[in-house]
Amino acid sequence: MKNDLLTIGNFTVHGYGLMIAIGVLAAYFIAEYRAGKKGMDKDNVFSLLIWALVSGYIGAKLLFIITILPEVFKDASVLKNVWEGWVVYGGIIGGVIGILIMCRVKKVDFWQYIDLTAPSMAIAQGFGRIGCLLAGCCYGMHTDSAFAITFHNSAFAPNNIPLVPTQIISSVLDFINAFVLLWLDRKKKCEGQIMALYLIFYSAGRFVLEFFRGDLNRGSVGVLSTSQFISIFTFALGIVILVVRTRLCNKEEKRG
Repeated sequence: MKNDLLTIGNFTVHGYGLMIAIGVLAAYFIAEYRAGKKGMDKDNVFSLLIWALVSGYIGAKLLFIITILPEVFKDASVLKNVWEGWVVYGGIIGGVIGILIMCRVKKVDFWQYIDLTAPSMAIAQGFGRIGCLLAGCCYGMHTDSAFAITFHNSAFAPNNIPLVPTQIISSVLDFINAFVLLWLDRKKKCEGQIMALYLIFYSAGRFVLEFFRGDLNRGSVGVLSTSQFISIFTFALGIVILVVRTRLCNKEEKRG
């Protein structure tokens, strides 16, 4: 794949950065449109975006640093590059914390806004994985299958070796997750259910896909990758949120 898409003088448009930007914009405009349809304050959506981006970046970077702590102890200069090295789960956790803070500051319902955000998060991730494909990062393991991708000039993935196209699979799963959540949002009975389902769907897909990843230098916990280890807890958290929120809504309905 080609990450440097266009160069004009000293300015280069990188595929990874472009896809991240497209993903963020798509996530924002979809959330803003849905907020309008739900009668929610659209101004809060922009605040939500800023809080989620800043805290999400910090979370993604911090978790990445944790996964490479042995390298950091050997050579702290690896921390100088602030534009490379993130972990998606760190971004999700950080983003949710940012949204929680924003909701506290604005005095709005956290569960309503987190449900608004969940499908947009999946959409942004889908575009982000296309960026990974262009850059060659987050690559899969070697495969002899016909369903493979071969990089020839990647700075990250092994070149001239057929690999499992984990970036494509991940992107497709993220977009499917987004569309399923958007459909389920019309049928939900309680705020918080959509975020819970996002965590369940994403965690399950990520746990399985990790078995086919080839970039094994991302840290591990026993026989599991760091992301698989976290997936167990986010999957369980999604189930807990779904059960608790549904029960609370059922109780409120009975009282009403």
